[in-house]
Amino acid sequence: MAATTGIAHPRVMSSKSFQKLSQFIHTQVGIKLPQGKKVMLEARLQKRLRVLGMDSYESYVDFLFTEKGQQSELRPLIDVVTTNTTEFFREPKHFEILVQDILPEWMRRTGGHRTLRLWSAGCSFGMEPYTLSMVMHEFAGWNKSFSFSILATDISTRALQHAARGVYEQDKIGSIPQQFRKKYLLRSKDPNKALVRMGPELRQTIDFRRLNFMEEFSFDKELDIIFCRNVIIYFDKPTQERLFRQFCRCLQKDGHLFIGHSESLSGMALPLEQIAPTVYRRV
Repeated sequence: MAATTGIAHPRVMSSKSFQKLSQFIHTQVGIKLPQGKKVMLEARLQKRLRVLGMDSYESYVDFLFTEKGQQSELRPLIDVVTTNTTEFFREPKHFEILVQDILPEWMRRTGGHRTLRLWSAGCSFGMEPYTLSMVMHEFAGWNKSFSFSILATDISTRALQHAARGVYEQDKIGSIPQQFRKKYLLRSKDPNKALVRMGPELRQTIDFRRLNFMEEFSFDKELDIIFCRNVIIYFDKPTQERLFRQFCRCLQKDGHLFIGHSESLSGMALPLEQIAPTVYRRV
């Protein structure tokens, strides 16, 4: 019989450890993990236990709350618990509204005499900011005085590293219009690798940074457009409202906020008016 090696499969996480860990995650990053998420958290933490050579979740939790654990394990834990589900041109109606209504109005109002500032808040693996960059480049082709910059942030270091590289498997680009693929994407020189890379003109317009929504944040200049879609659904209601208030403080008057179709601002007293489903203007 062959010898077995490695760390044994960890036992089930105790309710006490789960509560301690879920409370810590909520405090650090705002993500609420109800009891029903325990099995998911166990599955996602198994790789970390193997990396650290631990055979139980209790050992992991004990380590996490040491000084060394706080220094070395916080970011890997955040990478484990954050969900990075995204795609190019997700919720395409948003980009239609942007190009057909919001950008022309912004040009009329400003004359294009300054740079349009966009923020992809919770950018995950980068599909959203690269989509925005394609859309902005197309609009700039029709409006020569138009210029823009995109800030893209996420709490996950792993996701940001992937986004900054701008390299994706070919089966991820199906939602990108064919004319955009030809214009902005680079295919791998190795025919055996089904990979594409975002072109330099896209990469150069995006500033990727790590940002934790649980920390206070502000910017040198107010923003014109914020995309924060399918992010706040992981937070509780008080955290959501606090975040949206902070977003509003970062927005120019007449700036716009886009949220996901599974999200709602209902019951929140915010200086926003709805102009389309999940699209709001700062008043």
